[in-house]
Amino acid sequence: MGNRFQVTDRFADGAQYIGGRLRPGSSGHTHSVVDPATGESVLTYALASTADVDEAVAAAKAAFPGWAGATPGERSDALHRLAGILAEQAEDFARAESLQCGKPIRLTTEFDVPGTIDNTAFFAGAARHLQGQSAAEYSGDHTSYVRREPIGVVGSIAPWNYPLQMAAWKILPAIAAGNTIVLKPAELTPLTSLMFAQAAKEAGIPDGVVNVVTGTGREAGEHLVGHPDVVMTSFTGSTPVGKRVAEVATATVKRLHLELGGKAPFVVFDDADLEAAAHGAVAASLINTGQDCTAATRAYVQRPLFDAFVARVAELMETVRLGDPADPATDLGPLVSHVHRDRVAGFVERARGYATVVTGGEAPGGELENGAYYRPTLITGAPQDSEVVQSEIFGPVLVALPFDGDDEGIRLANDTPYGLAASAWSRDVYRANKATREIKAGCVWVNDHIPIISEMPHGGYKASGYGKDMSAYSFEEYTQVKHVMFDNTAVAAKDWHRTIFGDR
Repeated sequence: MGNRFQVTDRFADGAQYIGGRLRPGSSGHTHSVVDPATGESVLTYALASTADVDEAVAAAKAAFPGWAGATPGERSDALHRLAGILAEQAEDFARAESLQCGKPIRLTTEFDVPGTIDNTAFFAGAARHLQGQSAAEYSGDHTSYVRREPIGVVGSIAPWNYPLQMAAWKILPAIAAGNTIVLKPAELTPLTSLMFAQAAKEAGIPDGVVNVVTGTGREAGEHLVGHPDVVMTSFTGSTPVGKRVAEVATATVKRLHLELGGKAPFVVFDDADLEAAAHGAVAASLINTGQDCTAATRAYVQRPLFDAFVARVAELMETVRLGDPADPATDLGPLVSHVHRDRVAGFVERARGYATVVTGGEAPGGELENGAYYRPTLITGAPQDSEVVQSEIFGPVLVALPFDGDDEGIRLANDTPYGLAASAWSRDVYRANKATREIKAGCVWVNDHIPIISEMPHGGYKASGYGKDMSAYSFEEYTQVKHVMFDNTAVAAKDWHRTIFGDR
């Protein structure tokens, strides 16, 4: 295996970042960060206890008045500095992300890290644009205006599939709006979240504004979500866990933002560019080894193109190079863990009983046998109600199904509990426009699938959750809208008082 990011010295003081410093957790339990490409432990650290969560929340609460009272320009300047520091440390972030997740270095260098830097630069600008409605005299006797105010301490939980980007998606809009935050990353992949918090301190963001507690969901996560001083929770992860987060948050009447699972349809109409659709399907189903809630998972292809599409996708999948994530020539890295690899393989093995595995469907041997690798897999012949069509596999598996009429294709696309992302492939603008209107998903791409941009919102329909990450729309989650109303008459006994007492 190639050169690896060295983490032991970097996190010698622990994997909790509270009040501006690293420290060990106090739970009495440890956890190991494992390189999924080799199965080797690269860092063992002490997990957070509920007491550590309490200290992190207290630090965030203490820092809130000062940070909330900073001017938008001051917060903006700090975030601009943070973007510069992330750019300076881009190589370290890319290597650390690749190490803990098994992502190919090409993906972290060209997607994860630059996307995070761009997000930071976007929110640096957005911090100056927290605006309400213009002042006006809606009643005739009063001037009304709207203030957007920070809400307080945010307690967020991020997943393991995009640790750096998800940390940024949670932290940036929260602090740009003047809040403070306690982030719980997945215990599998805490490294870049901790590095992001350290970079925030370097940028001059005050201690306590950004805190990271690394612990289990059952202990640290539930305590964070249920903490009485946490006024909002943002969670990204699976729908079943999201339901549990909602239950815990409801007990303290918290604001809640959920970005949950997906089962994205990839709808190919019979006038589509077949080569573009096939290339798009392979890239969109295999990004991050399929561990992406917006990844293409269900290719619905109109019958005249179906056989050619299946043949071309299979051909392209067989050219994908599995290998060392540190090697720039590697296309596909391992899944995040052997446990998760076996879960993905289980879906495929069960599907053999009712569908056809066209290509893939196995773990490679040889030099890669110690890693959590799985070959790109294409399945056909699965019924619409089967688990490979309905359930989130979260691996490099694409299921292709034919359809006849346009309405049938859209109906099938909508026929899962999820609604996070989708794509439609057609040269006909009217056909594509109909698909964008009728597919129930938070994002619908046309003739592409996966690109995201900081200026546009990300979030789902149905069981994929509610609320938005990225873009100015994310401030809807992280600000309190306040109506302020001034009397303009200076009249003591107002006419409306007579509806309550006295004579008119």
